[in-house]
Amino acid sequence: MESMTVNLGQNSYDISFHKDFSDFAEVLEKINAPNKILVVTDTNVLGLYEDEVCRILKDAGYDAVSYAFANGEENKNIDSVMGICAACREHKMDRASMIIALGGGVVGDMAGFAASIYMRGIRFVQVPTTLLSQSDSSVGGKTGCDFCNVKNLIGTFYQPKHVYINVSTLKTLPKKEFISGMAEVIKHSIIRDEEFFVWIKENAAKIKAFDEETLIKMCRKNCLIKSEVVEKDEKEQGIRAYLNFGHTIGHAIESAAGFSLTHGECVALGIAAVSYIANTRGVLQDSELEEIMDVLSIYGFNTRIDLPETELIMSLMKSDKKSLSGRLKFVLPKNIGEVYVTTDVSEDEILDSLEFIRK
Repeated sequence: MESMTVNLGQNSYDISFHKDFSDFAEVLEKINAPNKILVVTDTNVLGLYEDEVCRILKDAGYDAVSYAFANGEENKNIDSVMGICAACREHKMDRASMIIALGGGVVGDMAGFAASIYMRGIRFVQVPTTLLSQSDSSVGGKTGCDFCNVKNLIGTFYQPKHVYINVSTLKTLPKKEFISGMAEVIKHSIIRDEEFFVWIKENAAKIKAFDEETLIKMCRKNCLIKSEVVEKDEKEQGIRAYLNFGHTIGHAIESAAGFSLTHGECVALGIAAVSYIANTRGVLQDSELEEIMDVLSIYGFNTRIDLPETELIMSLMKSDKKSLSGRLKFVLPKNIGEVYVTTDVSEDEILDSLEFIRK
Protein backbone atom coordinates (compact mmCIF):
# COMPACT_ATOMS: atom_id res chain seq x y z
CA MET A 1 0.00 0.00 0.00
CA GLU A 2 1.38 3.38 -1.06
CA SER A 3 0.30 6.48 0.81
CA MET A 4 0.98 10.18 1.25
CA THR A 5 -0.12 12.87 3.70
CA VAL A 6 -1.94 16.12 3.06
CA ASN A 7 -0.45 18.36 5.78
CA LEU A 8 -3.11 20.75 7.04
CA GLY A 9 -2.41 20.83 10.77
CA GLN A 10 -5.42 19.50 12.68
CA ASN A 11 -7.14 18.82 9.33
CA SER A 12 -4.33 16.60 7.98
CA TYR A 13 -5.18 13.25 6.41
CA ASP A 14 -3.63 10.48 4.35
CA ILE A 15 -4.32 9.40 0.78
CA SER A 16 -3.69 5.72 0.12
CA PHE A 17 -3.38 3.98 -3.25
CA HIS A 18 -4.59 0.42 -3.89
CA LYS A 19 -5.39 -2.15 -6.58
CA ASP A 20 -8.53 -3.44 -4.80
CA PHE A 21 -10.59 -2.97 -1.62
CA SER A 22 -8.82 -5.65 0.44
CA ASP A 23 -7.18 -3.11 2.79
CA PHE A 24 -10.27 -0.98 3.30
CA ALA A 25 -11.26 -2.20 6.77
CA GLU A 26 -7.63 -1.99 7.90
CA VAL A 27 -7.43 1.64 6.78
CA LEU A 28 -10.65 2.51 8.61
CA GLU A 29 -9.30 0.90 11.76
CA LYS A 30 -6.16 3.05 11.52
CA ILE A 31 -8.23 6.25 11.45
CA ASN A 32 -10.42 5.04 14.35
CA ALA A 33 -13.58 5.01 12.28
CA PRO A 34 -16.79 4.97 14.36
CA ASN A 35 -19.16 2.02 14.35
CA LYS A 36 -22.11 3.70 12.61
CA ILE A 37 -21.47 4.44 8.93
CA LEU A 38 -23.55 5.61 5.96
CA VAL A 39 -22.13 4.70 2.56
CA VAL A 40 -23.31 7.35 0.08
CA THR A 41 -23.22 6.46 -3.60
CA ASP A 42 -25.21 6.96 -6.81
CA THR A 43 -27.27 4.60 -8.93
CA ASN A 44 -24.34 3.97 -11.29
CA VAL A 45 -21.91 2.83 -8.60
CA LEU A 46 -24.63 1.06 -6.61
CA GLY A 47 -24.44 -2.07 -8.74
CA LEU A 48 -20.66 -2.05 -9.03
CA TYR A 49 -19.02 -1.59 -5.62
CA GLU A 50 -21.66 -0.92 -2.97
CA ASP A 51 -22.20 -4.62 -2.17
CA GLU A 52 -18.49 -5.31 -1.81
CA VAL A 53 -17.75 -2.24 0.32
CA CYS A 54 -20.75 -2.77 2.61
CA ARG A 55 -19.87 -6.46 2.99
CA ILE A 56 -16.29 -5.55 3.98
CA LEU A 57 -17.63 -3.06 6.53
CA LYS A 58 -20.16 -5.47 8.03
CA ASP A 59 -17.63 -8.32 8.16
CA ALA A 60 -15.36 -5.97 10.13
CA GLY A 61 -18.18 -5.30 12.60
CA TYR A 62 -19.38 -1.89 11.45
CA ASP A 63 -23.05 -0.91 11.55
CA ALA A 64 -23.14 0.16 7.90
CA VAL A 65 -25.99 0.94 5.52
CA SER A 66 -26.01 2.58 2.10
CA TYR A 67 -27.91 5.39 0.42
CA ALA A 68 -27.95 6.04 -3.32
CA PHE A 69 -29.24 9.04 -5.24
CA ALA A 70 -29.82 9.26 -9.00
CA ASN A 71 -26.55 9.64 -10.90
CA GLY A 72 -25.77 12.61 -13.10
CA GLU A 73 -24.78 16.27 -12.75
CA GLU A 74 -28.46 17.26 -13.04
CA ASN A 75 -28.96 15.64 -9.62
CA LYS A 76 -26.13 17.57 -7.99
CA ASN A 77 -28.56 19.81 -6.16
CA ILE A 78 -29.69 20.78 -2.68
CA ASP A 79 -32.59 18.29 -2.76
CA SER A 80 -30.12 15.41 -3.15
CA VAL A 81 -28.01 16.78 -0.30
CA MET A 82 -31.11 16.91 1.90
CA GLY A 83 -31.81 13.30 0.91
CA ILE A 84 -28.40 12.30 2.27
CA CYS A 85 -29.08 14.18 5.51
CA ALA A 86 -32.47 12.47 5.80
CA ALA A 87 -30.77 9.07 5.37
CA CYS A 88 -28.35 10.01 8.18
CA ARG A 89 -31.31 10.82 10.40
CA GLU A 90 -33.10 7.58 9.46
CA HIS A 91 -29.97 5.59 10.33
CA LYS A 92 -29.90 7.38 13.71
CA MET A 93 -26.47 8.82 13.07
CA ASP A 94 -24.98 11.20 15.62
CA ARG A 95 -21.87 13.37 15.81
CA ALA A 96 -19.70 10.29 16.33
CA SER A 97 -20.92 8.69 13.07
CA MET A 98 -19.29 8.81 9.65
CA ILE A 99 -20.18 9.12 5.95
CA ILE A 100 -18.24 7.25 3.25
CA ALA A 101 -18.45 8.84 -0.20
CA LEU A 102 -18.26 5.98 -2.71
CA GLY A 103 -18.31 7.23 -6.29
CA GLY A 104 -17.23 10.03 -8.58
CA GLY A 105 -16.89 13.75 -8.09
CA VAL A 106 -20.62 14.42 -7.74
CA VAL A 107 -20.91 11.82 -4.97
CA GLY A 108 -17.81 13.10 -3.19
CA ASP A 109 -18.87 16.76 -3.38
CA MET A 110 -22.39 16.13 -2.12
CA ALA A 111 -21.58 13.49 0.51
CA GLY A 112 -18.85 15.79 1.84
CA PHE A 113 -21.26 18.73 1.88
CA ALA A 114 -23.87 16.68 3.76
CA ALA A 115 -21.19 15.55 6.24
CA SER A 116 -20.15 19.17 6.81
CA ILE A 117 -23.68 20.33 7.70
CA TYR A 118 -25.29 17.29 9.36
CA MET A 119 -25.21 18.02 13.11
CA ARG A 120 -22.78 20.84 12.22
CA GLY A 121 -20.21 18.37 10.96
CA ILE A 122 -19.47 14.66 11.12
CA ARG A 123 -16.49 12.73 9.77
CA PHE A 124 -16.31 11.48 6.21
CA VAL A 125 -14.00 9.39 4.03
CA GLN A 126 -13.56 9.75 0.28
CA VAL A 127 -13.52 6.56 -1.81
CA PRO A 128 -13.31 7.99 -5.35
CA THR A 129 -14.10 5.58 -8.19
CA THR A 130 -13.56 7.80 -11.26
CA LEU A 131 -10.38 9.30 -12.68
CA LEU A 132 -11.83 12.78 -12.27
CA SER A 133 -12.36 12.24 -8.56
CA GLN A 134 -9.17 10.23 -7.98
CA SER A 135 -7.00 12.86 -9.63
CA ASP A 136 -8.72 15.99 -8.38
CA SER A 137 -12.04 16.40 -6.60
CA SER A 138 -11.51 13.93 -3.72
CA VAL A 139 -8.47 15.89 -2.50
CA GLY A 140 -8.62 19.37 -1.02
CA GLY A 141 -11.88 19.52 0.88
CA LYS A 142 -14.13 21.38 -1.55
CA THR A 143 -17.71 20.21 -1.16
CA GLY A 144 -21.03 21.49 -2.50
CA CYS A 145 -23.68 21.35 -5.17
CA ASP A 146 -25.00 23.28 -8.14
CA PHE A 147 -27.57 26.00 -7.52
CA CYS A 148 -29.57 28.35 -9.77
CA ASN A 149 -27.94 26.74 -12.83
CA VAL A 150 -24.48 27.70 -11.56
CA LYS A 151 -21.99 24.91 -10.91
CA ASN A 152 -20.92 24.47 -7.27
CA LEU A 153 -22.48 27.77 -6.20
CA ILE A 154 -23.07 26.62 -2.62
CA GLY A 155 -20.80 24.47 -0.49
CA THR A 156 -18.11 24.36 2.15
CA PHE A 157 -14.41 23.71 2.66
CA TYR A 158 -14.45 20.47 4.66
CA GLN A 159 -11.56 18.02 4.69
CA PRO A 160 -12.06 14.23 4.70
CA LYS A 161 -10.43 11.97 7.28
CA HIS A 162 -8.93 9.76 4.57
CA VAL A 163 -8.94 9.28 0.81
CA TYR A 164 -8.87 5.63 -0.33
CA ILE A 165 -8.00 5.31 -4.03
CA ASN A 166 -8.56 1.92 -5.69
CA VAL A 167 -7.36 2.30 -9.29
CA SER A 168 -9.02 -0.94 -10.41
CA THR A 169 -12.38 0.88 -10.33
CA LEU A 170 -11.23 2.87 -13.37
CA LYS A 171 -11.57 -0.27 -15.51
CA THR A 172 -15.36 -0.19 -15.21
CA LEU A 173 -15.68 3.44 -16.31
CA PRO A 174 -17.19 4.22 -19.70
CA LYS A 175 -14.43 5.43 -21.99
CA LYS A 176 -15.95 8.90 -22.09
CA GLU A 177 -15.80 9.21 -18.29
CA PHE A 178 -12.24 7.96 -18.08
CA ILE A 179 -11.10 10.43 -20.73
CA SER A 180 -13.01 13.18 -18.93
CA GLY A 181 -10.77 12.69 -15.91
CA MET A 182 -7.66 13.15 -18.01
CA ALA A 183 -8.53 16.85 -18.36
CA GLU A 184 -7.71 17.37 -14.68
CA VAL A 185 -4.51 15.31 -15.03
CA ILE A 186 -3.39 17.45 -17.97
CA LYS A 187 -4.40 20.58 -16.03
CA HIS A 188 -2.17 19.67 -13.09
CA SER A 189 0.82 19.10 -15.35
CA ILE A 190 0.42 22.46 -17.12
CA ILE A 191 0.08 24.49 -13.93
CA ARG A 192 2.88 22.82 -11.98
CA ASP A 193 5.11 20.21 -13.66
CA GLU A 194 6.45 20.16 -17.23
CA GLU A 195 8.13 16.77 -16.68
CA PHE A 196 4.75 15.31 -15.73
CA PHE A 197 3.25 16.82 -18.89
CA VAL A 198 5.88 15.00 -20.97
CA TRP A 199 5.30 11.78 -18.97
CA ILE A 200 1.54 11.95 -19.66
CA LYS A 201 2.26 12.22 -23.37
CA GLU A 202 4.85 9.43 -23.42
CA ASN A 203 2.74 7.02 -21.34
CA ALA A 204 -0.57 7.53 -23.14
CA ALA A 205 -0.72 3.90 -24.35
CA LYS A 206 -0.23 2.45 -20.84
CA ILE A 207 -2.70 4.88 -19.32
CA LYS A 208 -5.37 4.03 -21.90
CA ALA A 209 -4.69 0.30 -21.35
CA PHE A 210 -5.41 0.72 -17.60
CA ASP A 211 -1.98 -0.49 -16.52
CA GLU A 212 -2.41 -0.43 -12.73
CA GLU A 213 1.15 0.51 -11.81
CA THR A 214 1.04 3.39 -14.29
CA LEU A 215 -2.36 4.51 -13.00
CA ILE A 216 -1.14 4.50 -9.38
CA LYS A 217 1.92 6.54 -10.38
CA MET A 218 -0.29 9.00 -12.27
CA CYS A 219 -2.87 9.36 -9.48
CA ARG A 220 -0.17 9.75 -6.85
CA LYS A 221 1.50 12.52 -8.85
CA ASN A 222 -1.83 14.30 -9.30
CA CYS A 223 -2.60 14.09 -5.60
CA LEU A 224 0.91 15.30 -4.77
CA ILE A 225 0.55 18.35 -7.01
CA LYS A 226 -2.88 19.20 -5.65
CA SER A 227 -1.91 18.61 -2.01
CA GLU A 228 1.15 20.88 -2.35
CA VAL A 229 -1.12 23.69 -3.54
CA VAL A 230 -3.84 23.02 -0.94
CA GLU A 231 -1.28 22.88 1.89
CA LYS A 232 -0.16 26.41 1.01
CA ASP A 233 -3.67 27.77 0.48
CA GLU A 234 -6.44 25.62 1.97
CA LYS A 235 -9.32 28.04 1.34
CA GLU A 236 -8.36 29.57 -1.99
CA GLN A 237 -7.05 32.95 -0.89
CA GLY A 238 -4.00 32.75 -3.17
CA ILE A 239 -2.28 30.09 -5.28
CA ARG A 240 -5.08 27.53 -4.93
CA ALA A 241 -6.72 29.58 -7.67
CA TYR A 242 -4.17 27.95 -10.02
CA LEU A 243 -6.27 24.79 -9.76
CA ASN A 244 -9.04 26.66 -11.59
CA PHE A 245 -6.97 26.65 -14.79
CA GLY A 246 -9.44 26.06 -17.62
CA HIS A 247 -12.43 26.19 -15.27
CA THR A 248 -13.70 29.77 -15.60
CA ILE A 249 -14.65 29.26 -19.24
CA GLY A 250 -15.12 25.50 -18.79
CA HIS A 251 -17.71 25.79 -16.02
CA ALA A 252 -19.69 28.39 -18.01
CA ILE A 253 -19.78 26.11 -21.06
CA GLU A 254 -20.78 23.15 -18.87
CA SER A 255 -23.72 25.08 -17.39
CA ALA A 256 -24.72 26.67 -20.72
CA ALA A 257 -24.81 23.23 -22.34
CA GLY A 258 -27.17 21.99 -19.64
CA PHE A 259 -24.49 19.56 -18.43
CA SER A 260 -24.79 17.58 -21.67
CA LEU A 261 -20.98 17.68 -21.91
CA THR A 262 -18.79 16.04 -19.28
CA HIS A 263 -16.86 18.19 -16.82
CA GLY A 264 -13.59 17.06 -18.37
CA GLU A 265 -14.72 17.90 -21.89
CA CYS A 266 -15.54 21.42 -20.73
CA VAL A 267 -12.29 21.82 -18.78
CA ALA A 268 -10.38 20.75 -21.90
CA LEU A 269 -12.22 23.42 -23.89
CA GLY A 270 -11.39 25.92 -21.17
CA ILE A 271 -7.71 24.91 -21.23
CA ALA A 272 -7.62 25.40 -25.00
CA ALA A 273 -9.34 28.80 -24.72
CA VAL A 274 -7.13 30.30 -22.01
CA SER A 275 -4.00 28.90 -23.64
CA TYR A 276 -5.07 30.71 -26.80
CA ILE A 277 -5.53 33.95 -24.82
CA ALA A 278 -2.04 33.59 -23.35
CA ASN A 279 -0.63 32.89 -26.80
CA THR A 280 -2.27 35.95 -28.39
CA ARG A 281 -0.83 38.04 -25.56
CA GLY A 282 2.64 36.81 -26.49
CA VAL A 283 3.06 35.03 -23.13
CA LEU A 284 2.73 31.41 -24.28
CA GLN A 285 4.88 30.39 -27.24
CA ASP A 286 3.29 29.00 -30.41
CA SER A 287 5.11 25.70 -29.90
CA GLU A 288 3.72 25.30 -26.37
CA LEU A 289 0.18 26.07 -27.50
CA GLU A 290 0.62 23.36 -30.13
CA GLU A 291 1.94 20.93 -27.48
CA ILE A 292 -1.09 21.56 -25.25
CA MET A 293 -3.52 21.10 -28.13
CA ASP A 294 -1.65 17.95 -29.19
CA VAL A 295 -1.89 16.30 -25.76
CA LEU A 296 -5.59 17.15 -25.51
CA SER A 297 -6.04 15.51 -28.92
CA ILE A 298 -4.05 12.40 -27.94
CA TYR A 299 -6.56 11.76 -25.14
CA GLY A 300 -9.54 12.25 -27.41
CA PHE A 301 -10.68 15.74 -26.44
CA ASN A 302 -12.53 17.66 -29.12
CA THR A 303 -11.38 21.27 -28.85
CA ARG A 304 -13.61 22.51 -31.67
CA ILE A 305 -17.34 22.18 -30.91
CA ASP A 306 -20.72 23.73 -31.60
CA LEU A 307 -20.81 26.01 -28.57
CA PRO A 308 -23.99 27.16 -26.83
CA GLU A 309 -25.05 30.80 -27.26
CA THR A 310 -22.12 33.14 -26.57
CA GLU A 311 -24.32 35.54 -24.59
CA LEU A 312 -25.37 32.73 -22.24
CA ILE A 313 -21.75 31.63 -21.72
CA MET A 314 -20.70 35.21 -20.96
CA SER A 315 -23.62 35.70 -18.56
CA LEU A 316 -22.78 32.53 -16.65
CA MET A 317 -19.11 33.47 -16.54
CA LYS A 318 -19.95 36.82 -14.96
CA SER A 319 -21.85 35.04 -12.17
CA ASP A 320 -18.82 32.84 -11.43
CA LYS A 321 -18.18 32.65 -7.66
CA LYS A 322 -14.44 33.05 -8.29
CA SER A 323 -14.85 36.64 -9.56
CA LEU A 324 -13.11 39.37 -7.58
CA SER A 325 -14.98 42.67 -7.04
CA GLY A 326 -16.94 41.97 -10.19
CA ARG A 327 -13.85 41.12 -12.25
CA LEU A 328 -13.28 37.59 -13.53
CA LYS A 329 -10.14 35.82 -12.38
CA PHE A 330 -8.38 33.95 -15.17
CA VAL A 331 -5.50 31.51 -14.81
CA LEU A 332 -3.22 31.85 -17.84
CA PRO A 333 -0.16 29.75 -18.71
CA LYS A 334 3.24 31.44 -18.94
CA ASN A 335 4.63 28.15 -20.18
CA ILE A 336 3.97 24.46 -19.61
CA GLY A 337 4.53 24.09 -15.87
CA GLU A 338 3.86 27.68 -14.81
CA VAL A 339 0.69 29.80 -14.66
CA TYR A 340 -0.42 33.14 -13.25
CA VAL A 341 -3.69 34.74 -12.16
CA THR A 342 -5.00 37.91 -13.75
CA THR A 343 -8.21 39.95 -13.68
CA ASP A 344 -7.43 42.02 -16.79
CA VAL A 345 -8.71 39.64 -19.51
CA SER A 346 -11.00 41.75 -21.69
CA GLU A 347 -14.39 40.71 -23.01
CA ASP A 348 -12.99 40.85 -26.56
CA GLU A 349 -10.24 38.39 -25.58
CA ILE A 350 -12.82 36.03 -24.10
CA LEU A 351 -14.99 36.27 -27.22
CA ASP A 352 -11.95 35.60 -29.45
CA SER A 353 -11.04 32.53 -27.36
CA LEU A 354 -14.61 31.21 -27.72
CA GLU A 355 -14.29 31.59 -31.49
CA PHE A 356 -11.02 29.65 -31.29
CA ILE A 357 -12.84 26.63 -29.83
CA ARG A 358 -16.00 27.05 -31.89
CA LYS A 359 -16.45 24.58 -34.76
